[in-house]
Amino acid sequence: MTWETVIGLEVHVQLATRSKLFCDCPTDFGADPNRHVCPVCLGLPGALPVPNREAVRLAVRAALAIGSTVHEESMFARKHYFYPDLPKGYQISQFDRPLATGGAVDIDGADPGRPVRLQRLHLEEDAGKSVHDRFPGFTAVDFNRCGVPLVEIVTEPDLRSPGEARGLLTALKQILEYVAVSDCNMEEGSLRVDANLSVRRPGEPLGTKQEVKNMNSFSAVERALEALRDLQVTTRDAGRPVEQATYSAATGTLRVMRRKEESHDYRYFPDPDLPPIQLGRAGIDVAGERRDLPELPAARRRRLADRYGLSAYDAAVLTGSRVLADYYESVLAAGADPKEAANWVMGPVLADAKEGSGAPRVPAERLAAVIGAVADGTLSQQAGKKVFAAIALRDEDPRQAAARLGLVQVRDDRLAGWVDQVVAANPDAVRRLRDGESKVAGFLMGEIMSASGGRADPREARRLLEERLG
Repeated sequence: MTWETVIGLEVHVQLATRSKLFCDCPTDFGADPNRHVCPVCLGLPGALPVPNREAVRLAVRAALAIGSTVHEESMFARKHYFYPDLPKGYQISQFDRPLATGGAVDIDGADPGRPVRLQRLHLEEDAGKSVHDRFPGFTAVDFNRCGVPLVEIVTEPDLRSPGEARGLLTALKQILEYVAVSDCNMEEGSLRVDANLSVRRPGEPLGTKQEVKNMNSFSAVERALEALRDLQVTTRDAGRPVEQATYSAATGTLRVMRRKEESHDYRYFPDPDLPPIQLGRAGIDVAGERRDLPELPAARRRRLADRYGLSAYDAAVLTGSRVLADYYESVLAAGADPKEAANWVMGPVLADAKEGSGAPRVPAERLAAVIGAVADGTLSQQAGKKVFAAIALRDEDPRQAAARLGLVQVRDDRLAGWVDQVVAANPDAVRRLRDGESKVAGFLMGEIMSASGGRADPREARRLLEERLG
């Protein structure tokens, strides 16, 4: 019998607030160590936390986007553990009364879509950061991240492969970016993943799970889970029990950190300095937040495919980010053909965005003008791409740019002259074409385009060539 893999995820997402969860220290990334700190986030005696209303609102918005049930009242709790980057000796989190429970997210790329159930979404503060490579023989601690607001999203053990785990994370990240609750920048630690895995024979109860902590790329999650699955299968095949443990994969290989604690080891209890969160009293309108949610990625993919006849692949690429999807629909609103617009957005626009700031640089109405000029024969496809590249760097109307670059296709008497010139200069090719060697037409068209410096209208040039040759 084969082994079945069972995976659950805990996803930690930094909320897009300007200040921390319980104080007004900034959350900006990249400051010098220990600059964004105060008595509250350092846990100094007598300092009292005050909840950040915007963080709670964004957490509610995130919960609604993933289909969770938001509770009017929730409670902060103290989670006790002792580590150098946790100055208070406990983390303010939520335990038995979280902000939201339930919900589901479809695995990205699954066909048909398969939902993964969510257990809960709760608020918590981040810990600091231990730095092991700054001073030889010592560990330094940067407390700038202490108190940064997070939501933790916990899945049920519904995933059955490392690839499915990556697909779920991709879908979840896209949803959170669409509703603008986080930038999800994994390089800056805005999204981090803990993953647990066990193996069992099909139909058996869940096996002993092991966990990999604090991963900040989806490829790292997939690799770590593959390694952990292989380790557990080898252990079980050898007849040995799997021991509950927590691993780090920071170096690219699994390294045991500690035996995994249970919830009672953290000695949770309600935080005496923080009253329950009551959304209504805090002025957070859950129904209003639900109404304000944008069209979510899965729904937008279906709509684009149905309305504009796009393939599932094209619709998925075009809805890869909310900015790109909005841009595509703005190009359509400016009059572009849906399929042609899709090809341009997925090709030149995306390539240009990667070279620039990551967002499209050519205004949607100007891209629509380029697409229209190619469609009506004013520009060739290659000339259109040259005009696009030019207006991405310079604030200029596409038709003015085409004229300035000499790229407007010629259809006047000059075109007839180039055709006559090529016919006269290539009698052998003309004879072979008249004898039925059709591929020679391509050669003659190439000569016409060369003679015109690429400015000849190909369709009109072909018509004239056929007319000249009878």
